[in-house]
Amino acid sequence: MSVDVDLTPLYESLEANELDGYLIDDDASDSDQRYVSGFTAPDPYQTLVARDGIHLLVSGLEYGRASTDSSADSVTRYSAYDYQELVAEYGSSEARYRMLAAFLDDYGVDSIAVPRSFPTGTADGLREQDVSVTVEPEGIIERIRATKTDWELEQIRASQRANEAAMATAEELIATAAVEDGTLLRHGEPLTSERVKTEIEITLLRHGCGLDDTIVACGADGADPHDRGSGPLEADELIVIDIFPRNKETGYFADMTRTFARGDPGEEARRRYDVTKNAYEAALEAVEAGVTGADVHGVACDVIEDAGYATLRSDPSTETGFIHSTGHGVGLDIHEEPSVSPSGGELEAGHVISIEPGIYDPAVGGVRIEDLVVVTEDGHENLTEYRVGLEPKSE
Repeated sequence: MSVDVDLTPLYESLEANELDGYLIDDDASDSDQRYVSGFTAPDPYQTLVARDGIHLLVSGLEYGRASTDSSADSVTRYSAYDYQELVAEYGSSEARYRMLAAFLDDYGVDSIAVPRSFPTGTADGLREQDVSVTVEPEGIIERIRATKTDWELEQIRASQRANEAAMATAEELIATAAVEDGTLLRHGEPLTSERVKTEIEITLLRHGCGLDDTIVACGADGADPHDRGSGPLEADELIVIDIFPRNKETGYFADMTRTFARGDPGEEARRRYDVTKNAYEAALEAVEAGVTGADVHGVACDVIEDAGYATLRSDPSTETGFIHSTGHGVGLDIHEEPSVSPSGGELEAGHVISIEPGIYDPAVGGVRIEDLVVVTEDGHENLTEYRVGLEPKSE
């Protein structure tokens, strides 16, 4: 991974709090660690941000790959601290704490900040080794990650192109399906949510991406924003398709939702689709550096409320209408900073966010339209090139 990491805000925080370094102890599932170290591994490894650079501590199994692939200034293996001998003498847990303390001491680190997710046992074990451990509550690295470099934007664009290919596969299946007794058929068998999700996932794999939790939700299922959907897809019903793949090599996500209806879902469903589209367009128009995520969310709420539908702003207890936020940051995590919600802070150039208003009611179904955009100084660049339309089309 080739992110040009600028950790200036982290260094400033360490200096202001008179701390020597910042330590992450996790595996590749921790996006902050992946971002800082440029390395991933299935087992836990340690990343230290010290005054003189970034240093990795890894098992012998990962040493060769970390030395080649990571962006760290140094890579040290456990054996440099006689780890197995420590295990024999102290047991695995205390041996690990002693090894980490020695690793920190090598870089002149007596006091560290750690993320909120830092293992409690490790923190207590380091304190027993006379290392001062302070939990950093602000999520500084996640805030740094929110502003994407040009390289990161290219990776997200690539993931979104894969996403669009997968959406085209799904749309083609729906558009070309036969209809019998209100059910969509493929080769004489019901076209199910599961079948469409399988074809989506196959397409993503062919484009270097993966995803296990695609949403293809028809009718009442689509009225729950996170219902994955199941069973046969029906004609004359709204079908929500939400795809959020991750590139297997770079780790960067994409995100896109479209809503289709094969046939006529009814006047009310079409009206809800039009209102959602208007809210989506208005929210996109509101995006630019300097506005807040709360501002953009408010614009979407204005359109939906003016059309006569509830939002959580107008009725915090509503179970129908617009029942989620307008969007979220996307990068190494599918949900990260910034937030496009009632609590969303100021948007900055380089932020990548989703814009995804929706209207939901089990009696009608769900509608959601979502694009992925990068905030610019005077507006936004839409990273999504896929058309918006209710009627599915075949190429």
